[in-house]
Amino acid sequence: MKKSIVTVLTGLVLVGLASQGFAAETETSITGNMVCGKCKLHETKACQNVIQVEKGGKTVNYYLVKNDVSDAMHEDVCHGDSKKVTATGKLEEKDGKQMLTVTKLEAVK
Repeated sequence: MKKSIVTVLTGLVLVGLASQGFAAETETSITGNMVCGKCKLHETKACQNVIQVEKGGKTVNYYLVKNDVSDAMHEDVCHGDSKKVTATGKLEEKDGKQMLTVTKLEAVK
């Protein structure tokens, strides 16, 4: 009897941990104006795409983690220009900043 209770509790813990792992892998989509963090915002040392989204009357900056997908549209926004985009990827907070590792990035028409 005692072994079956321990087995059930162990199973519940494992299911809980697995579901947390799957939640962390969920992709998020955001739509906003993409700008260069260095050229437009003067917030990053190197060029980096940032998507600005209005939420509750405030501007929230989502910093795109550099990869092939995020770099593909950088020339469109470097040197002060902006472009409305929809980005999909994994969102996480790092050093107080919203970091988005994009898997899909497309211009809004």
